[in-house]
Amino acid sequence: MTPTTSNSQKLLSPEEIAVRAGEQLTFVHMPDAGVFAARALRLRELAAGHAMRDFLLFVAELADAQHRALKAGVRVPVPSAEQVHAAARDGVPLLPAETWVREPLWRDSLRALLRDLAGHLPEGPARAAAGHLADATDEHLDTQAGRLLTGVMLGLDLAAAPLIAAGLQLHWVRLVQQTAVAHTGGAVAPFGRIDDPTVCPCCGSRPVASLERLGAEGARYLACGLCAMQWHYVRIKCTHCQSTKGISLQNLVAADASAPEAQPAVQAECCSECGHYLKLMHPARDNGLEPVADDLATLTLDLLVSEDGQQRHGVNLLLLFGEPDEAPPPGGGH
Repeated sequence: MTPTTSNSQKLLSPEEIAVRAGEQLTFVHMPDAGVFAARALRLRELAAGHAMRDFLLFVAELADAQHRALKAGVRVPVPSAEQVHAAARDGVPLLPAETWVREPLWRDSLRALLRDLAGHLPEGPARAAAGHLADATDEHLDTQAGRLLTGVMLGLDLAAAPLIAAGLQLHWVRLVQQTAVAHTGGAVAPFGRIDDPTVCPCCGSRPVASLERLGAEGARYLACGLCAMQWHYVRIKCTHCQSTKGISLQNLVAADASAPEAQPAVQAECCSECGHYLKLMHPARDNGLEPVADDLATLTLDLLVSEDGQQRHGVNLLLLFGEPDEAPPPGGGH
């Protein structure tokens, strides 16, 4: 008798295949001890001959100061096992940027970072701004930090925003690293999949960019601009509305398909369904790519895509778009 085969097996869609493949990949990649040093190095490389040279070099100095502070090994309070279990049960980020209580320690670290930064800057406006902000009141720093983390532009001091953002990045990288160490081997992993795959599973922030990680078979990861966590996200899928329709890539210059080495390392992945875009970075085309640094250095791509009516989905706390609706208090809240 000839064996028969069943035709009842469900055929998987391309998206379902991608999801199953993603289940075999490491879901999250933690920021390592050299995260800020790598950013500073990349910024200096990108600054050569760049129209934003001075700003990129300033942010490189800022990243160096963050690296020195991270190396100091300052301890921060981490969530309890009960909090880890509750976040996993509810499918929410463990360290949500908008609601996590920031201990006074974050302000102390910010002030130390600013004074260290000022000592490495030449005499000028940037050095004066760092020193001025280091002397600001606790209330002013907390208010500005809250606006940054919640996306409130009303009363936000755009000039001081990168400096405050640097302190927040330092604080959250410490939180992520020390939480991971504290709960290694626990019953529940501190950072895993959450209900909303478009935001960071650690802090709930929107990504600064996405990238195809080397050694992960071209898998796409979203990179957090606050805590530097990277988490897996299906390719060719909008990071804003999660649609798989109407996805296209835009480049600064037309790439020659016959010359792979000429393909752009940074593109804008655009969604016609919701009108949002996020940059997609290809380390295989430029091994030095760093999400925050390369996002800053490709501002021209943002301008190009915005001319087509696309809205930026990514958030880079070191360079915010828009204008504050109201000026901050004179004197930085002294």
